[in-house]
Amino acid sequence: MTIYLVRHVKAGERQAWHDDDRLRPVSRTGQRQARHLIDVLADAKFERIVSSPYVRCLESVAPLACVRMLAIEPNDALAEEAPLEPALAVVTKHAQTGAVLCSHGDVIPMLLHYFANCGVDLGPNPQCPKGCTWVLETNATGDVVAARYIAPAEE
Repeated sequence: MTIYLVRHVKAGERQAWHDDDRLRPVSRTGQRQARHLIDVLADAKFERIVSSPYVRCLESVAPLACVRMLAIEPNDALAEEAPLEPALAVVTKHAQTGAVLCSHGDVIPMLLHYFANCGVDLGPNPQCPKGCTWVLETNATGDVVAARYIAPAEE
């Protein structure tokens, strides 16, 4: 099966946001990137959409969830500063059925680094810009065996 690991789309500037950072919404560019995710994953097969509970992550996958008529399942294991083991457990849990997982610029590289250390080829220069998608192919036991990068929508 396949896991689609999505970094949240562009949000307003962290320094300009004076409220709880978990509530910071996506920007106009981020809204376009979120809509583009519908096209990126048009042929993808997955049963769940799991997201960090941060608003910018939830808003990143909301258009996709709407089109697919799936609920977004918030999960703290995908939140900023989440440790590796809980985040990895979410990937493993959904490896047999397929899922879209939306997280942050610290969690996704941490997961990718783990998979690279397990022998997964991430290519010569793995990236993780806002709005990108990593397609993680899993084997019958749920291990990630291949990864492919999809760039975010153009601004």
